[in-house]
Amino acid sequence: MSNIVEVILLGILEGITEFLPISSTGHLLIAEHWLGKRSELFNIFIQSGAVLAVLLIYGQHVKSMLRDWRKPENFDYLSKVSLSFGITVVLGLIVSKLGVKLPEELAPIAWAVLLGAIAIFIVERYAKSHPGNGLVTWRLAVFVGLAQVVAGVFPGTSRSAACILVAMLAGANRPMATEFSFLVGIPTMFAASAYALLKVRGEISAIDSQMLFDLGLGFLVSLAVAFVVVKWLLQYIQTHTFTVFAWYRIGLAACLFYYLLS
Repeated sequence: MSNIVEVILLGILEGITEFLPISSTGHLLIAEHWLGKRSELFNIFIQSGAVLAVLLIYGQHVKSMLRDWRKPENFDYLSKVSLSFGITVVLGLIVSKLGVKLPEELAPIAWAVLLGAIAIFIVERYAKSHPGNGLVTWRLAVFVGLAQVVAGVFPGTSRSAACILVAMLAGANRPMATEFSFLVGIPTMFAASAYALLKVRGEISAIDSQMLFDLGLGFLVSLAVAFVVVKWLLQYIQTHTFTVFAWYRIGLAACLFYYLLS
């Protein structure tokens, strides 16, 4: 398989999976078992493309809140986003200092994918009798911050799935849980990318024309695909549950376990 095709495939994979509740990190680790391992710098760039897509989608909303941050409702919302982000940063740094690393074996990813599916079924069942509302509480902000740390430690969990599910359990309806999860994800994932860049700054000085092409192509493909996928998801959840993603995760877990056993 040519290098360009591999870069495009990985960009598409990142764009599809970053904000759907099916785990981008888990899918990329799985892909690396077949396509070969890519540099950390490449993974950072394609993830940044997906995050930028969400920023473009919510750009006017974010700009409006920041411009009118003195309004009580905007100040309250931004404060809760900041709390979630702060919890993630502090605990994330502690986890990093303790030397906790993402498992790269398929077995823990398969289990995380399966358990995530079960969690979606449980939360969606709960949501039937507790439909939630459009409010973001302080408890919800704390839960989302903690969920991001857990998802960062266990690939296959899915950051978006963990955040959305705990937000729904904390009382938010599906659209609000999704919106808050995505908006918290913007500073969180850009900060994580910046932190990761510091750790691989040696790779930056060694970039050649081929690597620069790969980074740019992967970034653009991920951005374009993520933009379309997130736009679709925001419409989909207005009238549908996340159950379809749980069934997808079960199918993916079954394939992974079959591969591991055979």
